[in-house]
Amino acid sequence: MPDPGRESGVPGDVGLGLSRRWGYVLVMDRVRWADVRDLVVRVLGPVVVLCGLVVGLGLAVVGPLAGPLTEEDAVNQALADRRSGTWDAITSVWSFLGSTQAIVGVCLLVSAFVLWRCRDWRLALVPAMAITLQLGLYLTVTALVHRERPSVNRLESLLPMSSYPSGHVGASTALYLSFLLLASRIERAALRRAVSAVCVLVPLVVAFGRLYRGMHHVSDVAVGMAAGACCALLAYAWYRHRVLTPATAD
Repeated sequence: MPDPGRESGVPGDVGLGLSRRWGYVLVMDRVRWADVRDLVVRVLGPVVVLCGLVVGLGLAVVGPLAGPLTEEDAVNQALADRRSGTWDAITSVWSFLGSTQAIVGVCLLVSAFVLWRCRDWRLALVPAMAITLQLGLYLTVTALVHRERPSVNRLESLLPMSSYPSGHVGASTALYLSFLLLASRIERAALRRAVSAVCVLVPLVVAFGRLYRGMHHVSDVAVGMAAGACCALLAYAWYRHRVLTPATAD
């Protein structure tokens, strides 16, 4: 990985990875009050606004837009008509990639590796922050907006009125987009491209799996992906702001 100190412009600090170098010993920076302040101002505040927008859109989806959006049912029906045992099994795996167990497990493993490799707790926190923001948004929206799942034979048994937005797609997008942003720091071009390709691919196959299995409408998937992307971008923007802010400015 590149030496982040060149980007931070702060002598003695390496803003994009390690707090300081003492020979071969890497020392983590401490938590600062400004970290919490910026979290509230730059992350939680915007997420509240985002949540309001998603709720407002959801109320429109189950209200005045309900009629026009019946057209998207054709997508779920077409996929249901073309089901097979093989694709049922494949999409089961793809759908699992967006489940709580898979998201939390992968997040913990990658965050632990980033913390061990870079000794930068802020960087390691980005994926966890992204999925936590997405979870909070998802729980709030589903508590306020009740949309029935597609009227096809569903391959999973979940709450029938929790179609909007797709939590699996939102969580996978938040997690793997945050990984994609972190992957931009990888020096080896081939490895960086491979990791980036995986990070782009996973949310897409999760989205297809949720549609194929009759769990969400197309609009549920689209909103879930957009919300998850916003959560990842907010988390990474908090990190970038913190490491580019001199400690004396805190």
